[in-house]
Amino acid sequence: MKGPLFYSKILLFGEYGIIKDSKGLSIPYNFYNGALKIEDQPNSETIKSNQELQRFTVYLKDLQEKKPNLVQFDLDALQKDVEKGMYFDSSIPQGYGVGSSGALVAAIYDKYAFNKITVLENLEKSKLTQLKKIFAEMESFFHGKSSGLDPLNSYLSLPILINSKENIEPAGIPMQATNGKGAVFLLDSGIVGETAPMVNIFMENMKQEAFRKVIKDSFIKKTDACIDNFLSGDFKSLFSNVKQLSNIVLDNFKPMIPKQFHQLWKQGIETNAYYLKLCGSGGGGYILGFTEDFVKAKELLKGHKLEVVYTF
Repeated sequence: MKGPLFYSKILLFGEYGIIKDSKGLSIPYNFYNGALKIEDQPNSETIKSNQELQRFTVYLKDLQEKKPNLVQFDLDALQKDVEKGMYFDSSIPQGYGVGSSGALVAAIYDKYAFNKITVLENLEKSKLTQLKKIFAEMESFFHGKSSGLDPLNSYLSLPILINSKENIEPAGIPMQATNGKGAVFLLDSGIVGETAPMVNIFMENMKQEAFRKVIKDSFIKKTDACIDNFLSGDFKSLFSNVKQLSNIVLDNFKPMIPKQFHQLWKQGIETNAYYLKLCGSGGGGYILGFTEDFVKAKELLKGHKLEVVYTF
């Protein structure tokens, strides 16, 4: 058995901000994907994934009892498949901020939920919000607290604009320029990031008034401006706002940036060759980069693994 593929995602803008109701913009990233599978010859990886699915099944059973009106699953079928050794076969790196647990949640919902909301329906806001709620509860098993956005993106495979917690919609993003010099890229930090500890640091910092002020007056304002610029294709303003956002992150989110990247981060701002920002919760995984000249950025970031996500 092999189920349909679900893709990874990239939150272009909105990390941390969406916890505090900033806008967010998330796009599917088809370079990585995952699917549910049953195989006769399990190896240590598939056994580990299967064990996680066993625990997840128990969690979903519990969720269904606690919130029967939210979602109902065919738990018998899920249990049987898990007993047969079902696992999630995924190329999505874990702890990299590209939505590995999101794709798994989307795959389980797609295969086992009763009365599921499908991609083919007219996806008005109420349905999207409902899906996001279901996914948030499901994904909390992996993260402690989830916005539900990663699975939503993976499930729909559409760019999603988050206006606020209760207001999300599919977004039209500008066509990529096939021969454009500018690019959004991923920089591999080579370190696995853990979401929960990073979110805890953020929540602790939010208890300080000075930090709250920066988030509200600078970080969220710049995030919202970047999203507006990106969606309207105003790349000149986008780069000016991304530079400021990169600066704000360097000054206020130091623990989320691996130490060995502080200098590279600064170099980008000082040379204007590229600007870095967090991809997901930080602490490792991927770092997101924006540049008006990818060749130049690549030269300055020699020795690092870069992947282009989008071209201007």
